[in-house]
Amino acid sequence: MNKSALKTFATSARKELLKKVEAKAMKIGITEDTIKKADVESSDAIFIDGRQLSREEKIQRDKLVARINQIGFKQVMEEVAYTWFNRFTALRFMEVNDYLPTGVRVLSSSNPNSADPDMINEAFELDLEIELDKEYIYELKLNNKTEELFKYLIIKHCNDLYRYLPFMFETIDDYTEILFPEGLLAKDSFLRRMTDIDFIPEDNWQKVEVIGWLYQFYIAEEKDRVFREKKKYKPEEIPYATQLFTPDWIVRYMVQNSLGRYWIESHPEHRDLLANWEFYLENPNPEPDFEGKLAPYINKELKVEDIKCFDPAMGSGHILVYMFDVLYEIYKKCGYMEREIPRLIVENNLFGLDIDDRAYQLACFSVVMKAIEYNSRFFRSIERDGLKLNFTSIQETNSFNDGDIAYIVGDSDGTQFNKVKEFSEQFQHGKTLGSLIKVCEYDRDLLEQRLEYIQSNPATNLFEEEIRTKILGLLPQLLKQAEIMYQRYDILVTNPPYMGSGSMNDTLSNFLKKNYTDSKSDLFACFMEIEHYLKQEGLYASINQHSWMFLASFEMLREKVIKNKTISTMLHLGPRAFEEIGGEVVQSTAFVMRNTKIPNINGIYLRLVEERTAQSKKDKTVEVVRDNTQSNYFKFNQDDYRKIPGSPIAYWLSDKFIENFERGKNFGEFGITKKGILTGNDLRFVRKWFEIENDKVGYHTLNYEDMQESKKKWFPITGGGFFRRWYGNFENVVNLENDAYEIKFDNKNNFRLRESTYYFLEGLTWTEVSSKLFSLRYVPQGILFGNGGPTGFVQEGIYYFIGLLNSKIAQEALNILAPTINFGPEQIKRIPCIVEKTNEVEILSKECINLSKQDWDNFEDSWDFKEHPFIKWKDRSGKFKNTFNLWEKISEGNFQKLKTNEEKLNRIFIEIYDLKNEISPEVDEQYVTIRKADLERDIKSFISYAVGCSFGRYSLDEEGLIYAGGEFSLDRYKTFKVDKDNILPILPGTYYEDDIVSKFVEFVEIIYGKETLAENLNFLADTLGKKKDETAKETIRRYFLNDFFKDHVQTYKKRPIYWLFTSGKQKAFNCLVYMHRYDRTTLSRIRTDYLHEYQIRLDAEKKDLLSIIEGDYTAKEISNAKKELKVLDKKIEELKEYDELLHHKADMQIEIDLDEGVVQNYEMFKGLVAKI
Repeated sequence: MNKSALKTFATSARKELLKKVEAKAMKIGITEDTIKKADVESSDAIFIDGRQLSREEKIQRDKLVARINQIGFKQVMEEVAYTWFNRFTALRFMEVNDYLPTGVRVLSSSNPNSADPDMINEAFELDLEIELDKEYIYELKLNNKTEELFKYLIIKHCNDLYRYLPFMFETIDDYTEILFPEGLLAKDSFLRRMTDIDFIPEDNWQKVEVIGWLYQFYIAEEKDRVFREKKKYKPEEIPYATQLFTPDWIVRYMVQNSLGRYWIESHPEHRDLLANWEFYLENPNPEPDFEGKLAPYINKELKVEDIKCFDPAMGSGHILVYMFDVLYEIYKKCGYMEREIPRLIVENNLFGLDIDDRAYQLACFSVVMKAIEYNSRFFRSIERDGLKLNFTSIQETNSFNDGDIAYIVGDSDGTQFNKVKEFSEQFQHGKTLGSLIKVCEYDRDLLEQRLEYIQSNPATNLFEEEIRTKILGLLPQLLKQAEIMYQRYDILVTNPPYMGSGSMNDTLSNFLKKNYTDSKSDLFACFMEIEHYLKQEGLYASINQHSWMFLASFEMLREKVIKNKTISTMLHLGPRAFEEIGGEVVQSTAFVMRNTKIPNINGIYLRLVEERTAQSKKDKTVEVVRDNTQSNYFKFNQDDYRKIPGSPIAYWLSDKFIENFERGKNFGEFGITKKGILTGNDLRFVRKWFEIENDKVGYHTLNYEDMQESKKKWFPITGGGFFRRWYGNFENVVNLENDAYEIKFDNKNNFRLRESTYYFLEGLTWTEVSSKLFSLRYVPQGILFGNGGPTGFVQEGIYYFIGLLNSKIAQEALNILAPTINFGPEQIKRIPCIVEKTNEVEILSKECINLSKQDWDNFEDSWDFKEHPFIKWKDRSGKFKNTFNLWEKISEGNFQKLKTNEEKLNRIFIEIYDLKNEISPEVDEQYVTIRKADLERDIKSFISYAVGCSFGRYSLDEEGLIYAGGEFSLDRYKTFKVDKDNILPILPGTYYEDDIVSKFVEFVEIIYGKETLAENLNFLADTLGKKKDETAKETIRRYFLNDFFKDHVQTYKKRPIYWLFTSGKQKAFNCLVYMHRYDRTTLSRIRTDYLHEYQIRLDAEKKDLLSIIEGDYTAKEISNAKKELKVLDKKIEELKEYDELLHHKADMQIEIDLDEGVVQNYEMFKGLVAKI
């Protein structure tokens, strides 16, 4: 199945259908903004904008207007568009599979040379129950009105199919007919693409699951929209946000191991059925008296007709369809007549609910199509005997009032009134709460009697008729959903909706807090607590997010599962189980559990989290079913989960590892773990340290009191960051001036300043959200703890705990305690710690911290940066190449030393925890924190350092940061002169003596000497990608023109401190300015000292080119001159426009405030500077 083509088709079809139905609405005077009244109205027609509408069309238009007034224009247009989409996809599926009662294709032709559908060509011979107007057909054919004929015949077909599929093909006499989309037979219409076998081959339509995929792709853009908006979902948005089509192989696993197991355990004589169930997991070595333990829950007299299978979130019916397949096999095995089986399955075995009316239509359609697949005469059976489908879309009673209840009962008070009112109130907000509603006992006989009475007795007035119409439309549906929701089932299989509490509207959130207190964090977890739908011996199967297995917020839910249920089998899928969802965020698990606790029975678990694709997970599952000796096959007694703090579902743990949880103490007993300061508005109160005036930062603050006395504004704070162990990622500072006055008193958002007693203490920090391994870092005294970088504080033994928590022991523990991408304080404090006094751990940890700190401080994004490694390790030969080789050797040595130390620490802790045969001490090089030498990266950082020296940020005469705001003194730059005017031109050629290339060449010469200058420049240029005909300086100039600023923006985390002023696309004029030295005259000086002079030079170049073009030169010289002139004219024009804007801004004499940071200050120069 070409899902890519299906997605392209479905998303474009939605856009086209919406456009077409809105266009039809406009033709009858209806838009989003206005509903026009009729110009002229008579008994049998109306006129709107000169267009006549018949009596039938008037009725349809009135219904349309009423619906728009009820739910809004946009929602009605969506409703009509998806209705026609569902109908056309259903017709396409039926015609391809030859399921249409007429046997005639309605959307395409069996004749490849015919442009029109067979239905058009055979219009007079169509065998429909509904009478066709042959004269009208003849008239349309005679006048070549093919589009109108197509519409007429489609509507007739839909009305005819109502006999068999009323849920999909309601009789079309409502507003969907008047909004029938036009132009469907046009060459580029969605209908033509759908029937184009080169675009969507017909074999894609052979399995009914195509209907589900098309629906998922049809709503994909709306799903993306509601996700992007990151707000609480409205009831009508919940289906978009929560539906996800289940991969077929996972459906097969769930059904085979629930329904299949249920039958095989009752009828082991039918074990030969397992040959077709490739995902059925057996227990090859069952526990003692396994059969005896199961016996009380097995019905040896079980009849297949009595098995009730239920999907409470059925979507488009994918799970129900495969249940149908398995049930069919069982029925056949039991000797039933094949043509009778489909009806028995549909009416006796399958039940389903959903909140989405569209999905309900598709689920019903899919199940009936599956029935036809097994019995080609199933339509005739429906026509003869009707069909009871046990599926419904949940409806709500928000519109019911006491008057409606009184009309139903025939009384406005009394016992019966109260009974009906209680029944009705259960379904308040049904479209939001869905299957989570627990239907209480109700008087079905009373309601059915009253419904029959109302049906038999017409209303006596218009007011009463309105109430009666509402009740007759809703009460039968309420009775049906109540019947399904009150029943108890043998098998429940579902892919539940996924929605975190942050996206829930108040109605849903409050309902869950009251009724699902242990699972309220996410809808999928609530669906694990719907045991009221199951018989005691029933089986529950689901696929959901694996967070319930581990997170603290689901601990009570896990306790319920461990205490009251029995996990039978599980596929722990991890990330990428769904092809459509990449990355690590959505991690899944599929499982089957019994609705009762059977003591001392092991569950079977397959660990598939390391498999990187959906296909490899599937293949590995099949492999393990055939051979259960593989390393990712586990058996586990769920009672042992309680031996681990928080009872995570850590089935892969050995007995020894579990013992360590019992032997050791939680890290929380040795210290505390804390979330950091939450400002409520980081954009305002948090900066990168290099953005602001350095003298305003309190780098070495001792405590809270010292902070208050310091009179500083900004203070270092942890901030998470990328994977890095031991030391580093210190980039952020926070505004706590005047005891955080602005955060406390000038802040509309929630903030948490935490306990000040922990401010600036030595501690441990880590990155809370990471798709890699856990990485802990030492925090020296003087740094606050931030929200993105939670912190731990211990009274003693800090280096022991740093070593332990950066070891493989801690990582293994966190694989259990925090297997998602979140490492919160709650998870860290539960790491089991066994403390043994050993100086070696402390010594090794300190060495690791020092090595990591040296590496962090080697580059300028550290506030403790002193000088570039190419200065520090400069080779005596004066050759850049030799310096790099020495640096490479040093960094490699440090890298290997850190790797060796980490492996030593692993060995020590593996010994302490007695896990020699379970954990390898080896460390993968990708997880060694410090950087090896990288020629290109390190040369680019050297260039950045040279630019910093040119601007005076750094100096060759002193170590560390020299200037970042405050008083500027030229006396600190003697060896290499700083650029006095803070403007470094970057131009295509050498127009200025102090341009950036000249300064850089001078810098290299001063450091390495004149004798080796040419060799060094060539070495640098070769690294930067020197082209064949370039000189070294030309390569360096090209780097500055095209790539330097990009690299700078990346290095400085999109907070550049060297600002690139650039004229635009042609890059005619460019210069760098150091933001900390910017003043209100800078723009004027750029304009008068550089831009104007440059414009004069370009004008001179233009004259030279014109003299060549007009002079006595060769054709080639003239041709080249014309090409150059064309380019030059673009640059001159660009500079004129740039000069105007620069002039305007210069006159404003803009001043910047370094405290506001890069983003806000940079914005003031929009149009003059490069985009970040």
